[in-house]
Amino acid sequence: MRKKLTAVFQKSPYGYIGYVEEIQDANTQGATLEETKTILVEVVQLILEANRLIAERRPVPFTCVS
Repeated sequence: MRKKLTAVFQKSPYGYIGYVEEIQDANTQGATLEETKTILVEVVQLILEANRLIAERRPVPFTCVS
């Protein structure tokens, strides 16, 4: 199943921030717009995978995204 999500990117004094409106805590920052987009995709993938594991009542492996 595919669902469209709304990604919002804003310029900040330190680069860019990005977040997905439909997913709480799906946000990041980066030095460039491209970097911010790439990291945000990874963040969304990790959140969705963790939510799937939680729904299946399986342990969620710890992953650090920098």
